[in-house]
Amino acid sequence: MLTQPLFIGHEIYRGSSYGRWHPLRVPRVSTAMDLSRALGWLPPAAFVTSPRAKPAALHAWHTPEYVAALQAAEAAQAVSAEVKARHHIGTVSNPIYPEIFRRPATAAGGSILAGELLAKGGVIYNPAGGTHHGMPDRANGFCYLNDPVLAMLSLRHHGAQRIAYVDIDAHHCDGVEAAFHGDPDVLMISVHEENLWPKTGLLHDDAGGSALNLPVPRGFNDSEMAHIREAMILPAVVAFQPDAVVLQCGADAVTEDPLAHLDLSNNAHWAMVAALKDLAPRTLVLGGGGYNPWSVGRLWTGVWATLSDQEIPDRLPPEAEAVLRALEFKGHRLGRTPPDHWFTTLRDAPREGVIRSEITDRVAHLRQRWQQAGARLHRA
Repeated sequence: MLTQPLFIGHEIYRGSSYGRWHPLRVPRVSTAMDLSRALGWLPPAAFVTSPRAKPAALHAWHTPEYVAALQAAEAAQAVSAEVKARHHIGTVSNPIYPEIFRRPATAAGGSILAGELLAKGGVIYNPAGGTHHGMPDRANGFCYLNDPVLAMLSLRHHGAQRIAYVDIDAHHCDGVEAAFHGDPDVLMISVHEENLWPKTGLLHDDAGGSALNLPVPRGFNDSEMAHIREAMILPAVVAFQPDAVVLQCGADAVTEDPLAHLDLSNNAHWAMVAALKDLAPRTLVLGGGGYNPWSVGRLWTGVWATLSDQEIPDRLPPEAEAVLRALEFKGHRLGRTPPDHWFTTLRDAPREGVIRSEITDRVAHLRQRWQQAGARLHRA
């Protein structure tokens, strides 16, 4: 069993960008790495350099033709009309960029390695992971590969049969749902903004009995997330008795994110991490969405603090503040006059509020569903 939580990262994320105007032009993983080191939270013994997954490992979920197309696109920095139509490479959402194969293969390699390292138990954080939209034969929603699926298959290969997958990204995890549709040994819980792309994960969609999908309305706040956590997520995970918990901790549900319309503070994400991290022998936390460089860097650094039992200071030391002040968000209004607390703190002010009936009614509906499915949810 691992004796301490591990952080999987790589320098490839520092200079890699999807392009000048793409939402993933901003640094994210490198910011979490730099902040964690500036705060003294990431000693060499806790850091693992992510390997790049080899094509054969990616074939566990992705077709050989698609993996080869990604490699060819990186080499040529271009694709034919046929490849674009078939594999959705070279679209506005999934552009060709210099590391189009190496970068996602590195994120996937980290998640596959996590499954191996967790064979006897422990906690691992791979913030570059969480690319939950990728499909077997095509890119989808900024995701060229689906590392959560590959991580879960790796966990299975190394002894974790029953897996609880919890996803709090603002966007529904359509690729993960497709991979484990109807799997009795997977409990998939997704909390996501309703009517937001890809517009899947409807309340009645149980993915063949494997999923609890909870679309939430705009303005979703910390109090509402706490209600969902305590009334639905934790009871369902505890009843399922998983061998492993995988949390996709996308940072795009916070108020400051430019692509979603939810109103969480990063406290909601950290509370979810804290609540889930001890519910199974193996815990893997992945990144995901997040398109404001300050909010995602601060949130993901706080995730590592939560996993590694670090105390988050009220005021950042100068070394950490310098990391945040060096960030830019060119071409977006949020980058023009960032508020001072984005530089000086990790923790947002709580964003509590009324728990709306849309939330309580949907939670009650899903609770009733999983309680009726008790025979499956409880380990025999």
